[in-house]
Amino acid sequence: MKVTINDVAKHAGVSMKTVSRVINKEPSVRKKTYDQVMLAVKELNYQPNTAARNLAGTSSFAIGLVYDNPNAYYIIDMQNGVLSRCKEEGYELVIHPCNAQQKDMQAEIATMIKRSRLAGLVLTPPLSEQQPIIDMLDELGVSYVRLLSGHNEDEEEKSKNCIYVDDFAAAYEITEHLLSLGHKHIAFVCGDEEHKSTTERLAGYKQALSDHQIAFNEDFIHKGTYSFESGVKGAKALLEDGNPKKITAILGGNDEVAAGALFAARLMNIEIPAQLSISGFEDSPFSRQTWPKLTTAHQANDVISEHAARLLFSKTRGSRNQDKDITTTFTPNMVVRESTGPAPQ
Repeated sequence: MKVTINDVAKHAGVSMKTVSRVINKEPSVRKKTYDQVMLAVKELNYQPNTAARNLAGTSSFAIGLVYDNPNAYYIIDMQNGVLSRCKEEGYELVIHPCNAQQKDMQAEIATMIKRSRLAGLVLTPPLSEQQPIIDMLDELGVSYVRLLSGHNEDEEEKSKNCIYVDDFAAAYEITEHLLSLGHKHIAFVCGDEEHKSTTERLAGYKQALSDHQIAFNEDFIHKGTYSFESGVKGAKALLEDGNPKKITAILGGNDEVAAGALFAARLMNIEIPAQLSISGFEDSPFSRQTWPKLTTAHQANDVISEHAARLLFSKTRGSRNQDKDITTTFTPNMVVRESTGPAPQ
């Protein structure tokens, strides 16, 4: 396997940022550290990326927002949050949509950085969860902040580069809300498998069931995507043939999924919430455009992305202008609306 900058850092006992500084011959590196890293480079036969070395010194008054997400409301909120901070700092924002499944994503992002001469990047899921992209950015010596599902105890050594959203806790709270209403047969329609938020939300759902002595049933899980169509398909699959599984509540992976599930239930003449409770996630406009309106978890994406931008500017400017008011973990708050009610007797 190809030796990466991460391998060199571990072998030398230093950070990847330090390795990048040595490779790019930055004058601030102490001789002892320089010798230590270069010895590791020699012993591992590490071959630095020439493009990375050329890019390391670039700077500009622009940062980038890189994303791959079909939810337009999510993207707009993310853009608005980052852009608001850019205006405060006097920076421009370069927006770059990607296909996370595409091969050679690292090369595409590297080319974008080179052409736009960016000072740094804000990465959204699932791109922020792909280690090859992170390794490439470290090799380039480019500053970045990752938006991740989880909490800052998950990856201690990387937490300074991350803004976390505690999807586990939020999904737990919604599931517990449904349980408090007497629901015992609660289904879950998942989002995209490659998103860590799907894993975290499913885990929160499972933990709430376990803590209330409700057995987990694999038949109550429908794997899908973060889309309205997936919610329709999932609800139909779970409730087909007159609902033989006796499901009384559905938790959608996000509001689009939940809205699709509600639409499917309407087509099947199922009353909401008298016969079936449905909840979503994220508190997007979808949650307020349905009838009845959706119980959900409010996720302030514009605030979250603004703090990501603040953290990025704090990193790029060093210790001179540290922002002490940055929040690094956000927990979505449950919003109870008319789509959930007591379990039918």
